[in-house]
Amino acid sequence: MKTKVIEYFKNKIQNIMDYFGNPVVNMRRKRKLQHIAMVTVRSILLIGLCFVILFPTIQQILQALRAPEDVNNPAVIWIPENWSLLNIKIAALVLDYKNALINTVKLSFISMILQIASTALAGYAFSRLRFKGSNILFIFVILTIIVPPQALSLAQYFYFRGMGLLGKEGSIYLMSGLGMGIRSGIFIYIFRSFFRGLPKELEESAIIDGASVFRTFWSVMLPNARGAIVTVGLFAFVWQWNDAYYVKIFEVSTASFPLLTMRLLNAAEGMYASLFYTGALNLIGQDVWANPVFLALISNVAALLMMLPLLIMYLFVQKSFVESIERTGIVG
Repeated sequence: MKTKVIEYFKNKIQNIMDYFGNPVVNMRRKRKLQHIAMVTVRSILLIGLCFVILFPTIQQILQALRAPEDVNNPAVIWIPENWSLLNIKIAALVLDYKNALINTVKLSFISMILQIASTALAGYAFSRLRFKGSNILFIFVILTIIVPPQALSLAQYFYFRGMGLLGKEGSIYLMSGLGMGIRSGIFIYIFRSFFRGLPKELEESAIIDGASVFRTFWSVMLPNARGAIVTVGLFAFVWQWNDAYYVKIFEVSTASFPLLTMRLLNAAEGMYASLFYTGALNLIGQDVWANPVFLALISNVAALLMMLPLLIMYLFVQKSFVESIERTGIVG
């Protein structure tokens, strides 16, 4: 009996030694450990990046839901002691949120359509309609990316003043429609690169069928440029949404046509009236300007309300946007 037990344990030990001494098993174990290590490192990096990116947004949301009387409470850091929507109501009044939101959506959407139309035409011309001096013209397009907008703003201001477009949204539409909108040079470059990657057989077959240049562009090339259209459209919409420079230079934002960016920049002007109408003036006190923490809080909540529609929009177009970025080859 004793001999059998000893023999049994010897066999077990030998099997274990054979298992660990097997090079195939060792290789599998090594690969498994490497996979676990890579997954662990990747998870730590992703969690860290998500925290860095989401931390300001989460902090703004929690501050927005904090009651005004808790603004100067040092005991309240993260979780509000008294939950309230009053800060959001005040920020909405400061922004004139309903009217400003409608006007901003209108301005951004129309500018986006005009940007897509003008830059797609220019990109197609530079990629397919080769002519003498086209490379020199394309260099000027690239220069519009390098040259800061401040260097051209004075000439543009006098130009639009002479046309009577100051204080009107038509100045933004005219720039977008003529390929001189916000970062149009980048959009022309994107379309040019995309159209150059399409096979020439598509155009040749359309020309054989008797299609004109514009018909070829509209019916053949443009439908195949869906990736570039989505990319340019989203960038154009977001950049116009966040633009404060051109709308200020051309005096687009007025009392009858408020925009979110300018209302946010001038938030302090409507702060007192907003507090009075919401009944929060009694909570904060008559001397509102002596409380910079509260002013900063309302400004942060107003910024959150301004970017909220963009966040909602991105949730719906995220998949298409990522696919478009991969197709157009944009990195960084």
